[in-house]
Amino acid sequence: MGSAKSNGMENLTAGRNSLKSSLEKSKALGLALDRAGPRLDEINQRLPSLEAAVRPIRAQREALVAVGGHINRAVVPAAAVLKVFDAIHGLEKSLSDPQSDLPGYLSVLKRLEEALRFLGDNCGMAIQWLDDIVEYLEDNKVADDRYVVYLKKALKYLRELQYEEKGHLDGGLLGAALDRLESEFRRLLTENSVPLQMSSSSLIDEPACIAPSQLPVAVIQKLHAILGRLIANNRLEKCISIYVEVRSSNVRASLQALNLDYLEISVSEFNDVQSIEGYIAQWGKHLEFAVKHLFEAEYKLCNDVFERMGLDVCMGCFAKIAAQAGFIAFLQFGKTVTESKKDPIKLLKLLDIFTSLNKLRLDFNRLFGGPACAEIQNLTRDLIKSVVEGACDIFWELFVQVELQRQTAPPSDGSVPRLVSFITDYCNRLLGEDYKPVLTQALVIQRSWKQEKFQDRLLIDELLRSIRAIEANLEVWSKGYDDPVLSNFFLMNNHWHLYKHLKGTKLGVILGDSWLREHEQYKEYYSAIFMKESWGKLPSLLSREGLILFSGGRATARDLVKKRLKAFNESFDEMYKKQSNWVIVEKDLREKTCQLIVQAIVPVYRSYMQNYGPLVEQDASASKYAKYTAQSLEKMLSSLFQPKPVKYGSFRIRQSSAKLSNGSNGVTDHDPSSSPTVT
Repeated sequence: MGSAKSNGMENLTAGRNSLKSSLEKSKALGLALDRAGPRLDEINQRLPSLEAAVRPIRAQREALVAVGGHINRAVVPAAAVLKVFDAIHGLEKSLSDPQSDLPGYLSVLKRLEEALRFLGDNCGMAIQWLDDIVEYLEDNKVADDRYVVYLKKALKYLRELQYEEKGHLDGGLLGAALDRLESEFRRLLTENSVPLQMSSSSLIDEPACIAPSQLPVAVIQKLHAILGRLIANNRLEKCISIYVEVRSSNVRASLQALNLDYLEISVSEFNDVQSIEGYIAQWGKHLEFAVKHLFEAEYKLCNDVFERMGLDVCMGCFAKIAAQAGFIAFLQFGKTVTESKKDPIKLLKLLDIFTSLNKLRLDFNRLFGGPACAEIQNLTRDLIKSVVEGACDIFWELFVQVELQRQTAPPSDGSVPRLVSFITDYCNRLLGEDYKPVLTQALVIQRSWKQEKFQDRLLIDELLRSIRAIEANLEVWSKGYDDPVLSNFFLMNNHWHLYKHLKGTKLGVILGDSWLREHEQYKEYYSAIFMKESWGKLPSLLSREGLILFSGGRATARDLVKKRLKAFNESFDEMYKKQSNWVIVEKDLREKTCQLIVQAIVPVYRSYMQNYGPLVEQDASASKYAKYTAQSLEKMLSSLFQPKPVKYGSFRIRQSSAKLSNGSNGVTDHDPSSSPTVT
């Protein structure tokens, strides 16, 4: 029994030890497994690369033998491309500042262009060789699939760069260098483009030949060098854009000193040409200055800068400068004048515009004659057409307009109607050296458009018709007065005006001496009637009948003197009051008429008062009868017929036909103060 118990303990101990040993082995095995896991993961990761490394060994022998040649052929051009690429980026450090060293900058830039050109030309061949070797590796299972995929992606990116701008091949280095060169082009232009220092008044008073300073020769040479590189890289349009922007801005700045705001005026902003005729005079001088000096200089400079690009480029550049600098506004202002209301003065202003344009005709043809200036050419032709037609229409309507004024009332003061003074001066101006050649040219042009011939005599005959219409108007107007004395006064005034203002003039020569003498005689005739029917009646009121030797006694004589002085005073006062509102504009006629009145009245009055004045001077009511002295009468009579301070102007156009539908249809007011001033 004891022996059995002993055996059981031994077995139990042995089992325990065995179990303990197993547990320790399991624990050791677990630790070993923990350490083996990462190693297995590492082996698993290395297997693909090992497989790829072993793959060539698994490839066919012929493929392995041939792959070397393929690789060598692909590597040689690829290596050359990489070498050039490295050289390109090496040039980046050599690019200096174009402002400080333009020749050096351009030299490096040219090398960069050549390198980039080589890179662009050879990159395609290198890509093709590399593409061939990748295709070989893939077809013959010589390389790992994932490696082949990576190579294909790289080659695809290279092909995309090849078909885009070459600048992408150098990472944009050439583009940035060209941008800096454009900036230098702009800087050279801007710093050497200086507006003229001038004023509108100095130009009007002394239109000297002022020309803007040209760009220095050294600057133009630099611009040529810059243009050469930019044009080689297809940047001509950008250069032109910069040039036009800078130079047109410079011209605008020069023109701003002339105060050209009036060029923007519209037809609705003025009533008639007279209200802006001062601007029209300025316009002619400003236009001449702009064409002969500012735009002439720009035309030459465009040729100097872009001469190597050809005439089309030069003219296109100049046309853009002219348009952007505001030249078209000059033509538009002229067109606005042609669209204003019709008025005789407008004819003169249109002829002024025609003269200015004709004076610059050769300059216009030379500067704006190319296809690039088509807009300016069309606007100029349209303006000339409107000026010619407008001037001719007004001229041929002149006679009709004079006739239409016949139905208006004569001036209440018996003076010279505005129409008469205006037409006499107007016709002489049209026959003068300033206007006759221009008007004749305009009439010839208009007739040529209608395929008709024009004879010089037509102009003269038309003006003579207007003068004869004035004569007819005077006869009609003279009958419009209720007072025949005022009618004679009016005719005296106007016949003298015609004689005086036409004698010695070209129109007077055409009318002839007999015509002038006739009007002088008419003046004398109506002057005599005027004196006889008015002031000539006063001396008879101072009759001496019944006063000789005081035959009726002193008291009777005193009563007669009082009665006659009273009648004289009443008649004198009435006549003086009425005629003090009458006007004689011509100084010589006014002084002569006053002198005749004084000679008719004052000597008689002085003699009468010397002889019979003492009869009433001692009377208590002497001042009532001896109202005037001879001196006071002379002073009063000498001050008669003084003109009022007025401004004489043109007469209003009356609507007589559809041709004048844009003109004023108001009736002429003969009050000169109601009309604008004629300069």
